[in-house]
Amino acid sequence: MSPSIHEQPLPYVDILPERPVDAVELVVIHCTELPDLATAREYGEKVLHTSGSGNSGHYYVDRDGAVYRYVPGTRVANHVRGHNPNSIGIELVNLGRYPHWWDSRHQQMTEPYSEAQIAALNALLAQLRVEFPKLRHIAGHEDLDTARMPASDDASLEIRRKLDPGPLFPWAEVLQDSGLLRIGAPLDSARGPL
Repeated sequence: MSPSIHEQPLPYVDILPERPVDAVELVVIHCTELPDLATAREYGEKVLHTSGSGNSGHYYVDRDGAVYRYVPGTRVANHVRGHNPNSIGIELVNLGRYPHWWDSRHQQMTEPYSEAQIAALNALLAQLRVEFPKLRHIAGHEDLDTARMPASDDASLEIRRKLDPGPLFPWAEVLQDSGLLRIGAPLDSARGPL
C-alpha cells in the first residue's frame, strides 16, 4: 500500500542539483534528533551552503506515520556526507540525543520509534523501490558518517558525530519488509550482521 505523501517543498528545492532516477541506489535512514516535525522543518529551511541550500532529507516521517516530501528524489539533498549524489534521505521524527547532541553524558537515544512510523517507512520504501529501479541498498546515517568529534562538556573526550537512527531502530523488521541490503553496518554479536 502506497503512503499518502504531503508535498512540502523546501524554499531552495529548485537550486538543488537534478539527477536521473537511475542514479539512486541507496536509502539512508536518519532520525531528526529534534522534538517535532515543525522544528525539523525550521532546520531544513536554514540556508547553510554558499549555493543557497541547506541540510535536509528528502522525506520526513512523523510519529503518527504521516509522510512529508521536502525534496523530490530526482534532486540531490544534503543529508549525509559523501553519499548525497546516489541516495535518498528519510528522516524519522525522534528526539535522539536532543538537546544535548554533543555532551558525552547524554549519548543514549531512548525514544522508541512508533509502530505507525515504521509501517509508513516500510510503505515508503516499497514505493521508492518502484520509482527508483536501481535502488538496492539501505544504511543508517551512523553506518556512513562515522566521524568522531570532541564532546561539548569535555574536549578531551570524543563522541560519535552521528548515531542515528540509533539502537532502538527496528532494523530486522525494516530489512525483512524492504528487500534492501544494509551496507556499512558493523557486525554486532547480539544481532549478527546488520
